[in-house]
Amino acid sequence: MAASLLPRCSPCASFGVLRPGAGTRTRRNLTIKAAVVEVPTQYSKVVPKGDLVLAKVAEAEDKTLGGVLLPDSAQKKPTSGDIVAVGDGKVGETIQKFNLTVGQTILYSKFGIGATDLTVQGDLHVLIREDDVIGTLPRSGATAADVPDLHPAADRVLIKVQESADVSVGGIMLPDSAKEKPIAGRVVRVGPGKREKDGSRKGPKVKEGDSVLYFKWAGDQMETPSGEHFVVVHESDILCRT
Repeated sequence: MAASLLPRCSPCASFGVLRPGAGTRTRRNLTIKAAVVEVPTQYSKVVPKGDLVLAKVAEAEDKTLGGVLLPDSAQKKPTSGDIVAVGDGKVGETIQKFNLTVGQTILYSKFGIGATDLTVQGDLHVLIREDDVIGTLPRSGATAADVPDLHPAADRVLIKVQESADVSVGGIMLPDSAKEKPIAGRVVRVGPGKREKDGSRKGPKVKEGDSVLYFKWAGDQMETPSGEHFVVVHESDILCRT
């Protein structure tokens, strides 16, 4: 069934894959400004299609850890949200089973890759493919302190980073600019695996507790308030187990 807005008597909108560009334009009564889709107020909800999930985006952080108020320009872009709807799983000729469910809190790329922002009844939402989600967090409103409890999505792997040395072989303290970026770590948790063409999942080869090396610039870097460093990478970005 082609994507379309449902009639006014049925106050919801139905979406296929939507890729808004820059600037402002309209499509089927939708207004798109600065890459944000504004759903008309007569529609009370959005129904995703295919392998898309819809999540209500978490509030932007307006304070630092020390409690100092941040100006709008300095606030971090929200990267988590609570799933409010999932698609029908139909992609081409296959029906894909969702691993994500309504009510879960997801984490997605802070750069918005693979995601479409839209407002529904004045609230910011994100429409994103299931396999573009980084992972799920243990609760709504999760913070950086919850990163160790993240469950990776698809073929992603959560790794606790092995810290780089801050002293050279000769005993000289190294400045941050001279330190090698860590590329080693321990696997904390793995996702369900890469999706095959028939819609099934191929389980990961690495497992919890493995020590691994990964590509130097791969993945999404995260840090907890206590200073622990984690990275979420695709399994294909892992070079080897050590």
